Amino acid sequence: MARHALMRTELLPTFGMPDKKVDGFIARIRERHPKMIFGYPSAMSHIVPCAEQRGVRFDDLGIKVVFCTSERLYNHQRETIVRLFGCPVANGYGGRDAGFIAHECPNGNMHVITEDIVVEIIGEAGRVLPHRQSGKIVVTHLATRDYPFIRYRTGDIASLSEETCSCGRGLPLLTDIQGRNTDFVVAAEGTVLHGLALIYVVHDLNEVRTFKIVRKNREHTRILLAPEAGGDMTGIDTIIIDGFRCRLGAKVTVKFVDAVLAEKSGKFCYVASHVVLH
Repeated sequence: MARHALMRTELLPTFGMPDKKVDGFIARIRERHPKMIFGYPSAMSHIVPCAEQRGVRFDDLGIKVVFCTSERLYNHQRETIVRLFGCPVANGYGGRDAGFIAHECPNGNMHVITEDIVVEIIGEAGRVLPHRQSGKIVVTHLATRDYPFIRYRTGDIASLSEETCSCGRGLPLLTDIQGRNTDFVVAAEGTVLHGLALIYVVHDLNEVRTFKIVRKNREHTRILLAPEAGGDMTGIDTIIIDGFRCRLGAKVTVKFVDAVLAEKSGKFCYVASHVVLH
């Protein structure tokens, strides 16, 4: 594309990531010596262990920063990416339909791009909530006619802070970004939990390569598990079921699969909840 030639950029699609394709990504990154890399956190953190297994380093390429976008960036993913690339990781918040909304500064705070966008946090009744109170994010673009929506609901939850960042940028801070409503789960008795309460039950198991938590209803949760090559899965299902039951109080089943596929968009979803939050 002309745009990529002009901007000296290259797109590496991650809709599927078999070993052969990942090898191609690794080789291409070393060939291009990029100054910056943009990518899904799940894709970037998947490339890291593959490169390490092959004895490939990226921290000698002079990469200044890795920008993570489009998915929630978990702490373990940030640590993994920093370890291999040897540079800071900057988080970006936005959406395919709303564009970029906030960027992380070197101090680790998310600044709203108020030069061309208005961000409000609203409650169930649609009224703007006070600072430091979590609610649904709505955005209004001011700098383009191609986005005619006013107070567009992104589906995400966060809060705005009254604090000023010491980086000196002066832009408002978006805090407690907790992801979409589907990142939350409802226990059998009605308690709302963030998906992280379940994710780390599985993530902390070294025998598991990838996984997906599917919350069918309040009474049933299914976990898809792709084991690490050569991993001993004996008793792993029992550990997971016990951990989930004490949090959800519901039936839990585990299914072992060869691979957990990304969504059609190329993004990876750890939690898929079909339970409506009230």
